[in-house]
Amino acid sequence: MATIYIDNTPYPVNPSQNVLQNVLGLGLNLEYFCWHPAMGSIGACRQCAVKAFKDENDTNGKIVMACMTPASDGTRISILHPEAKTFRASVIEGLMLNHPHDCPVCDEGGECHLQDMTVMTGHVARRYRFRKRTFRNQYLGPLLEHEMNRCIQCYRCVRFYRDYAGGRDLYPFHLRNTVYFGRKEDGVLENEFSGNLDEVCPTGVFKDATYGRHYVRKWDLESAPSVCFHCGLGCNISPGERYGTLRRNINRYNPEVNGYFLCDRGRYGYEHANSPQRIREPLLVREGKTIQISKREAVQHLGTLLRNGRVIGIGSPRASLEANFALRTAVGPDRFFAGMADKQFRLLRNILDILRTGPAHTPSLAEMERADAIFILGEDVTNVTPRMALSLRQAVRQRQITAAEALKIPSWNATAVRDATKGQPQSPLFIAAPAATRLDEVATETYRAAPEDLARLGAAVAHAVDPNAPAVPDLPPSLVALADRIARSLMAADRPLVVTGMSLNSETIIRAAANIASALYAAGKKAGLTFAIPESNTIGLGLLGGRLLDEAFQAVRNGEVETVLLLENDLTRRADGATVDAFLGAVPHLVTLDLLHHSTSSRSELVLPVGSYAESTGTLVNNEGRAQRFFKVFIPKGEIKEGWRWLRDGLAAAGREEGTAWQSLDDLLDTLAREIPTLAGARDAAPPASFRIADQKLPRESFRFSGRTAIHANENVHEPKPPEDPDSPFAFSMEGYWGPRPPSLTPLPWTPGWNSNQQATIKLQGEAGEELPDAPFGVRLIAPPEKKEKSYFGKVPAPFAARTDQWLLVPRFHLFGSEELTRSAPTLMSLAPSTYIALRPDDAKRLQIEQGEDGEVELEWDGRVYPLLVRIDETLPKGLAAVPAGIPPFVGVPLPAWGRLRPAAGGRMLRMAS
Repeated sequence: MATIYIDNTPYPVNPSQNVLQNVLGLGLNLEYFCWHPAMGSIGACRQCAVKAFKDENDTNGKIVMACMTPASDGTRISILHPEAKTFRASVIEGLMLNHPHDCPVCDEGGECHLQDMTVMTGHVARRYRFRKRTFRNQYLGPLLEHEMNRCIQCYRCVRFYRDYAGGRDLYPFHLRNTVYFGRKEDGVLENEFSGNLDEVCPTGVFKDATYGRHYVRKWDLESAPSVCFHCGLGCNISPGERYGTLRRNINRYNPEVNGYFLCDRGRYGYEHANSPQRIREPLLVREGKTIQISKREAVQHLGTLLRNGRVIGIGSPRASLEANFALRTAVGPDRFFAGMADKQFRLLRNILDILRTGPAHTPSLAEMERADAIFILGEDVTNVTPRMALSLRQAVRQRQITAAEALKIPSWNATAVRDATKGQPQSPLFIAAPAATRLDEVATETYRAAPEDLARLGAAVAHAVDPNAPAVPDLPPSLVALADRIARSLMAADRPLVVTGMSLNSETIIRAAANIASALYAAGKKAGLTFAIPESNTIGLGLLGGRLLDEAFQAVRNGEVETVLLLENDLTRRADGATVDAFLGAVPHLVTLDLLHHSTSSRSELVLPVGSYAESTGTLVNNEGRAQRFFKVFIPKGEIKEGWRWLRDGLAAAGREEGTAWQSLDDLLDTLAREIPTLAGARDAAPPASFRIADQKLPRESFRFSGRTAIHANENVHEPKPPEDPDSPFAFSMEGYWGPRPPSLTPLPWTPGWNSNQQATIKLQGEAGEELPDAPFGVRLIAPPEKKEKSYFGKVPAPFAARTDQWLLVPRFHLFGSEELTRSAPTLMSLAPSTYIALRPDDAKRLQIEQGEDGEVELEWDGRVYPLLVRIDETLPKGLAAVPAGIPPFVGVPLPAWGRLRPAAGGRMLRMAS
């Protein structure tokens, strides 16, 4: 620690941070714009001016920028000096000369950093009387609105988009004394993190376009802490609701997981909760007709089915831990089936075994950013778990940051670090995948091959690290050399990281990655091993156990089952169409509990409406085994409630004791902890419902909430009594404790004078950019054993053999469209691809398609023929064709799979809709 003097008062500070970061961390107010804890300082805005003095005898001092000043021991500054205050006020006045005074109609109003800083400096009167500078706004796609007239030239947008997130289509255009931030021409921003510009921008230049379409002020939103459901990383979010409609998601700071940023799928995928396809009332098929029934009738019907026996349950990797456990309890552990494709569930069992018994630690996203050598094996990280890709982009800069620190340049001095390390190599990143990925642009080397050959390369790397690992026979010399280069890079690192995943349904790839981690551990390296998990509670479902889905199908075929309870699952996404059709035709009674209508729910006898993530409370377990709680934001219209509550009420109607024992979520979690001790930590993911601060609940609404009577004024001018919430410490009102609280219970960041969400987040932290003291961000349920022993998987696959008459179809994941819930988010689906097949140029030519031309082929696969539009991909290996994962018709049957291709009949151009 060091001591600095601020207005003659000594303060202990962190000397590795600049003065501004320490000042904010101490709870003091100092205006700023361009600095950001994740991106460092460039001194562009000149807003954080302070007076610096040589020593206690210096009475003159000089104006310096706090963000560019090291917090060295003995540093003396003044925030309150009249010259510093005048300087900061003049900067604000200069920025406001051309800024439109449109706060009443600006989407940023009420959470604008520029508003906060203007008030903080005391700038309340305008002296400028001339015409303002104006710009033409651009169309940047359906996710963001552009209003360049509000720009204050802080450069945050391009620093995040280009330097931090790797985007290449947003630029600062300079002309004399003006700067324009935009694209070369109108068009959709291409980077998968573009939505963060809304929060990074301190004014309203880039605004959430979906929020603008049903806009309300920040203080009129009802909010609660939540967790993203669109992949297995468990990023923390704050959803906002008004008038029964979910209006937006914003980032919720978690230093171990998502930090300050979200991917666009997590930010904008909330639209599925407002979908017209939502199930809002119980439905029952009676005499061949589907009718709406009351909640009481639905519960009685469910109770009757449970009482009659011969019931099985099919869980879901996108349902909460509590809902899956309630289903497992209702039917019995031996009659609970994991609602995943069998190949995926077998892979999951392998992954959990590796996480529990293997020597490697599974790092958080924050830990991944500190990795100094990375090997990605068989995974397209950007499209499966996008936020992980953003962390890996920061990791490749570790070597340059270390080199700068050796030159005594602090990591927060972004411009100096960049200039001093220009031309120096980045940290090594090797990618082995079936085709090109978005991370290739920062990769040291890439390797394209079929899944079997990817696994062979992984096994060869493990053998190169430790000769005791299984050798790979018949490996070409070029791959031997590549494996040696990867091994040497991993061995030379202090924090090597191996990344793999489930996308290719390859057990040999998973085991090869585990072998590399074991070999590194045997060599004395603290290696990290992480898995890209595609669905939100896959790990939680795996920890609950369960049987293969095909066994459920077999039990129905054998006549052993009378009733199937299906939890938040569309079976057509888990098995091939013929198998699912046979199952649905054979099951006597099918009960579906879900939030969206789909092809399986349409053939159910009883359909029960389940709450979305914003309408329910529960627990998810992310890819690192971290249990995190999400909380209900609002009470939905209709008979919607949590899946576990439907099951509880059904058990009560069937006369089962669980129906009366589970009065709250805490009761259910207590039962879970008793029956499955390995999941007992899930109770501590957040404080219980009885938690209070100063004997008060915590409000979901801002203390400025203005819609209390207006919401229902057309019905009744009296304020209705807020509903009770037995599952959380939150109140459905603005009343309650508004002071500091645990981060798991912080719905929205706010502190006096700091209304901007991201700036208030920085201000609220005990030390800006660092974890709050005594504040757990979820609970880890999985950890490697203390006594770690080296062990290797022995099987190495044979080399891939291309076929002359068939192609191996490999899945290609897309940010939008491949994940199930985004398919009900209209804005995101406008950016999703249509069905296609990607071919090498020579393979396309064989099928009578020339490069540069539109072309169509017919795919014979899964017993049917599909006409498909062709995309040319020069990065595909010979014998492989790529198809979009999760997009019809490529759902249900796990890929890779072999298929035959032929030219479209008669040269017809038949385009298949997505």
